[in-house]
Amino acid sequence: MVITWVSIAIQIVLCITLVISILLHSGKGGGLSEMFGGGLGSAAASSSVVERNLDRFTVITAIAFGFNTTILAIRLG
Repeated sequence: MVITWVSIAIQIVLCITLVISILLHSGKGGGLSEMFGGGLGSAAASSSVVERNLDRFTVITAIAFGFNTTILAIRLG
């Protein structure tokens, strides 16, 4: 029972973190890289280190979210 509540709490944190990290990605504008002074010069070049790290963080968070969702489905199902 305690494990289920801990998993639900982790799921809420992962959900909020995933939404925020997705919203930080750049669209047509500059996104996170422009916020830290990237500007047009880095947009024309390859993706910055900050964006690559944000990509990695988002993928890891999404994998953890999927794994935790599976655990919750098994525990509550």
